[in-house]
Parts: sequence; C-alpha cells; structure tokens
Amino acid sequence: MPDLPEVGHNDFERAARILRARTGIVLGGHKRDMAERTLAMRARRQGLASVKEYLDHLESDSQSEHWETFINSFTINHTAFFREQHHFPILAEFVKTRKKPISVWCCASSTGEEPYSIAITLREACVSPDSGVSILATDIDTHAIERAREGVYSMERVKPVPEEHLRKYFQRGAGKRAGMVRVKPELRNMIEFEVLNLLSPNWPPSQSFDAIFCRNTMIYFDKATQTRILERFAVTLKPGGLLFAGHSENFTYLTKAFRLLGQTVYVAT
Repeated sequence: MPDLPEVGHNDFERAARILRARTGIVLGGHKRDMAERTLAMRARRQGLASVKEYLDHLESDSQSEHWETFINSFTINHTAFFREQHHFPILAEFVKTRKKPISVWCCASSTGEEPYSIAITLREACVSPDSGVSILATDIDTHAIERAREGVYSMERVKPVPEEHLRKYFQRGAGKRAGMVRVKPELRNMIEFEVLNLLSPNWPPSQSFDAIFCRNTMIYFDKATQTRILERFAVTLKPGGLLFAGHSENFTYLTKAFRLLGQTVYVAT
C-alpha cells in the first residue's frame, strides 16, 4: 500500500475551520489523529501529494464534488429505533390534539431509524394516517440519506421495535436477505428524504411543522450557531408546535424563542 500523502502541521486546524464554516460542526482537538488520517486518505484518492493540496482545492471551488465526501467523512450517524423512547408517547398524545395536515420534520435523520420511528408513532396515533400526515427527514450526510431511503436493516437494528409493530410495518428478508428487514411502503410513503445543511439559508420552502425533532445534533455546534438555528426553528413551527431535543441538550439559556415543557421537549413561545 502506498504511503499516505503528507499531513502538514496546520492541516487539522485548517480542515476544522473549513468544516465549521461549511456545516457548523466543531471538530475537537481530541479527534486530530482520526481527522488527519481521514484527510490523508481523501487526498490519496484524489491523487494528490499532500493534504494541503486537497484543502486548497476545496477552498478554491465551493461547488466541488469533493465537498460531499469531505463532509460525510466527519458526520456522526449514531442512531437507533425509538431512541430516547419517552419522546414518542409525548408525540402521539400531541398529534391527537392537532388538526390535519400534520407534518413533522426530523432534521438529523441519519440512516432513517428516527424518522421511521416517528412514522410508526404517527400511524398508530392519527386517524386515517394515509392522508394529511407527513414527515420530512433531512441530513447533511448524503450516504446516510441513501441508506434511509432504502429502509433496509438487520434484525439486530430493529430489536427496539415492539414485536407487533415489527410484524405490521416491516417485511422479513429471505434467501440472500435472510436476517434483514425492509420498511413497508405505508411507512416509506409517509416520508420525504432530502439532503440538507442546517446552516443553509434555504430551509424547507413554504412549509411549517407541528413538531421538529433535532436530537443530539446541536451539541456539535457552538452556542452562537445553536442560537441561530433555534430561532429559525421557532418561526418554522406552527403555533404551539413542539421541538424535541436530545437528552444532553439544554436550550433554556440560549434563546427566549422556546419554553421548556419538560423531558427535553420545548414549545415555541
């Protein structure tokens, strides 16, 4: 295997600065070794002699096709079905009080486990869920969105799904697909998957939501970025809409746009 391209003394700091400007993600110093190896591998795949040349290319062309793989290399896709389970009964009771159309935005959908958990919850809670009930699922990671659209998971991944819901909403694989399941069309048809950078000025056009799930994502942004995103969430929600946050996230002191209801659930003020 050929040697990896040269990694300069300041390449990590430069890459972290570029990533933060493009996505808002803060790349901590404890990830230096991993990041430098990742950058060197990306440079080698482009046939470049150094990481500096790779970063030069990114900064010189904001539309380069290599931005996609650069960003994907530093996104984190830790997720699970019905993760932070206490949110889903709250969502179920909330949507029963809302008039159709009912829409939910899952803005860090990763490989799809979270939006499909939301879809199951809405189907179980809403009358006639095949009409007037929709989910927008977005993520900055293009590969994660591709996997989410496929809706194919191992049996190990769907262990948190209650057995009755597993039978109702998943198809078991056979032959080469043994040990795998696929989400049934009635769930997939509820969800629109899109690639979206939360720092983009163009959020979902002409659309407002009854609830937004943004869980365990804001911790990767600095406080100023968190505040800007929260204030944009507030005007994207319908009156009385809810924001579901991650277990380690506290927005109480960042903005007055939301009021804490409890259990990391906020309402727009």
